[in-house]
Amino acid sequence: MGKYVLGIDIGTTSIKAVLLDLTSKAVLENSSLPTKADIVANGGSNVKEQDTGQIINVLNKCIASLPGNKLKDVIMIGVSGQMHGVVFWKAKSGCDWSSGNHFRARDTSQLITWQDGRCNSDFLATLPAPDSHLSLATGFGCATIFWYMRHRPEFLADLTVTGTIHDYVVSMLCGLERCVMTAQNAASWGYFNTATNQWNRDILKNANFPVHLLPECVESGSLAGQTCSEWHGIPARTRVGAALGDFQCSVYSCMTDGTDAVLNISTSAQLTYAMPEDFTPPHVPKPASSVSYFPYFKNSYLAVAASLNGGNVLASFVGMLSSWMKELGVDMSDSSLYEQVIRCALSQESSDLRVSPTLLGERHSPHRLGQVSDITTSNLSLGHVTRAVCHGILENLTSMMPPVSLLAAGVERIMGSGSALSRNEVLRQEVERAFPVPVVYGRDVDSAVGVAMVLCDRF
Repeated sequence: MGKYVLGIDIGTTSIKAVLLDLTSKAVLENSSLPTKADIVANGGSNVKEQDTGQIINVLNKCIASLPGNKLKDVIMIGVSGQMHGVVFWKAKSGCDWSSGNHFRARDTSQLITWQDGRCNSDFLATLPAPDSHLSLATGFGCATIFWYMRHRPEFLADLTVTGTIHDYVVSMLCGLERCVMTAQNAASWGYFNTATNQWNRDILKNANFPVHLLPECVESGSLAGQTCSEWHGIPARTRVGAALGDFQCSVYSCMTDGTDAVLNISTSAQLTYAMPEDFTPPHVPKPASSVSYFPYFKNSYLAVAASLNGGNVLASFVGMLSSWMKELGVDMSDSSLYEQVIRCALSQESSDLRVSPTLLGERHSPHRLGQVSDITTSNLSLGHVTRAVCHGILENLTSMMPPVSLLAAGVERIMGSGSALSRNEVLRQEVERAFPVPVVYGRDVDSAVGVAMVLCDRF
């Protein structure tokens, strides 16, 4: 009889689950479903929220689709998910287990995602400087809590616990009254010192921040507890890992050698490599720097160019085309349209059209938005424009972390992963042109695989 580890990734656009064999670490089963949880919220285009209840409903469907005869032999559960974002809930009533072998969301807020833009530069300038090597940005959990504290204090009155969406799932599975959060997720919220593994409590208290909402921090890779009930056939008292960052888990599943760099293009995009074991990040943030140092495992760090613009740019492009076509009386599904624009771009090997695809700006340069230049009568075909968009995504990312800096760090290979790369051959062609080292592609379930691998390796 086999023993399995369940890995779950709660992403911006989809939820993925895998079953890993504990001994071989082979992926035996996997499932993926779109969340379709975006909310059209009051407050304009800067507000980015998702329906927590819908996310949990899709999570249940995703787990239920896995074979029941294997779920009953799951001995550990690992959860990763989108960092930076925040969800609020009530202690002791954050979910409802009355439906039987699964829970549903109850007494929770919406998820305010990492893409939320209500904390603009002017608002961020009014916040205290953090004691951290990482800069603060809109969409970060602590910045969002500050915004609610100042603009909607009544919103915080009855909600007593906060965490990322994956912290929430772990808390509900384990029946925890408080949220436990790893350093990976805490660092993504801001006001967290990775050297001491402590929140900036004094700084936050002096700014009247509701510090009682801060989660309890634990080591990345540790256990959060045990399941408080049977869950889709997974036995009660199954060990559950503290939630991890989706980016770090994606890297963990891909980076097999110290000379590897990892390129992930999903909703957003990241390019990273491991820093030496004795590396210590700077003591203060460098807001203008395009490279950050994310906490990884065992007190190590990753050098990261984290772009806000990745697969979401292509999604916006396809959405724009779909909207135009509907206005012209032509109806075509986004998935069919996506396939067609890729086919057109494959027939166009290059383009002199230039697209700067920074629709969301970048954290180090929030005011540098998208541009199109060098337009001529001969480069306006769908193939030209699609090729230029894909090229622009890579050009933006390599401007943040130039290939020469990868070579200087000893990188000998690029490990490519993420849903946008797996779906888009044009993007893969642009990747291979951008880097002077070989590129090897991974799977679209890398974060889910990675969080399961972390538990296999530690327990």
